[in-house]
Amino acid sequence: MFVLSTAGERRLQRLLYAAGFCGALFFLLAPVIFMLLTALSQRPDFLGNNYVMTTRHFREILTTPSLHFVRYCINSLAISIASAGITTIIASGGAYVATRFPFKGRTAVLLMILSLSMFPQICIAGYLYRIIAAAGMVNTWLGLILPYIAWIMPLTFWILISYFSQIPQELDRAAFIDGCSPLRTLVTIVFPLAAPGLFSTLLLAFIFTFNEFMFALILTNDHAARTVPVGIALFQGLHGELPWGVIMAASVITTLPVILMALLFQRHIMQGLTRGAIKG
Repeated sequence: MFVLSTAGERRLQRLLYAAGFCGALFFLLAPVIFMLLTALSQRPDFLGNNYVMTTRHFREILTTPSLHFVRYCINSLAISIASAGITTIIASGGAYVATRFPFKGRTAVLLMILSLSMFPQICIAGYLYRIIAAAGMVNTWLGLILPYIAWIMPLTFWILISYFSQIPQELDRAAFIDGCSPLRTLVTIVFPLAAPGLFSTLLLAFIFTFNEFMFALILTNDHAARTVPVGIALFQGLHGELPWGVIMAASVITTLPVILMALLFQRHIMQGLTRGAIKG
């Protein structure tokens, strides 16, 4: 029977950890690498031919007016920033009330809000279109911002509840004694203490809305309000073919900023999501 020594077990454990890490890293990065290689390749079937690098697809996506890619980016940024900002402000006020002012049926209300996030988007797509069309907001920024606010509200609300509940209520009572109103207490005391949670919630809400596809597909019909995910998906319809180089170039341009944002602010995101759970 073969028995490893303690040092051998440690080396084997480290080797298995390293192999698992490399395997997971390759699994996650392989689509991104393939997308980048396709965007920089002169031919989309570069795996079976000699690879010729070119930046033509990136120049085409940024300079061809008929593709409207720059307009799609502007729409996505404006709609995502507005939706994430408004949702975070509203959810922070609701989370403050839920954690500071107990009321009858609070648990039922919180569970009901959580249950709303469990319904698939397709369940309300038809009714949502009828409501937005009746209001005359199809193919407008506002026609996407309002559904996005309702869509990501449960997520932001519950993240902020878990964070606000860990801020001592004695600080609120001290502020009330000093004559502060609940609104002033929220703005001057709770918000600064909850800044990491607010920041992480804002980033997550932005990423969710920036990547959303279904609502943007059914509520827009041209480049006036169409967002990047839908615009990229419909490039093939504009060309009558599958312009993989252009599609991958557009995907790289829109994906890299989100990846860089997650890498740069991952400490703040993790701090905001975990501090409420471990802070005692």
